[in-house]
Amino acid sequence: MRTARARIAFLLVLIAALFVARAGFLKYRTHRRLSKSPVVADNQATNTTLPSPTPTPSLTGPTTSPTIVPSATETVSPAPLPTPEEISEPASPASAPGFVGTLKLIIPVAGVRPDQLIDTFTDARSEGRVHDAIDIPAAAGTPVLAAADGVITKLFQSERGGTTIYQLSTDKKLIFYYAHLQRYADGLAEGSYVRQGDVIAYVGDSGNAGPGNYHLHFSISIVNDPKRYWEGTNINPYPLLHH
Repeated sequence: MRTARARIAFLLVLIAALFVARAGFLKYRTHRRLSKSPVVADNQATNTTLPSPTPTPSLTGPTTSPTIVPSATETVSPAPLPTPEEISEPASPASAPGFVGTLKLIIPVAGVRPDQLIDTFTDARSEGRVHDAIDIPAAAGTPVLAAADGVITKLFQSERGGTTIYQLSTDKKLIFYYAHLQRYADGLAEGSYVRQGDVIAYVGDSGNAGPGNYHLHFSISIVNDPKRYWEGTNINPYPLLHH
């Protein structure tokens, strides 16, 4: 009986040893298989394509400024074109009568202030005429001054103007006319060159001014032919003297 039990115990121990040995063999076999398999990185999975990394722009390479294109709703206005006045040449005397303002005329009667002048350019005169001049009242014998530099073209005794002077401007474009004079300044003669402010005559009432109506009749005209000094286009002296 004791021998039989011993054999059974031995068999059980042997069977247990076999199971332990089998388990150890299987574990060893599995470990060996895994150690021979290739290692796949996490970011290199099978059948998976990773995006290419975005290149970092060079800090030293050339840069290109972006091109700004206006949207469909924006309106791009062209640069304004210059006006004819901005590109034209200065007007000639014939086309712009007011050009004589650049001469800086003086009032041709000594002692008269600008605020004392009266614009009589468009006043009516006898026989349907227009004055085409201004009258500058002053006491008899008040010096008459050259309104600008120029040449004395004609000393003339006129029925209407009485004792008169025609003076041609230095550019030969204008005639200054002085009338109703009392007398000429001593030494004044045709062809004399006078400076602005020179005394050329004295205020009077000759011609059709009327006795005791002492004043200077002063006009300015644009001439085409200096030899025909009595002809021309009259322009108003008032705004040129009243400044």
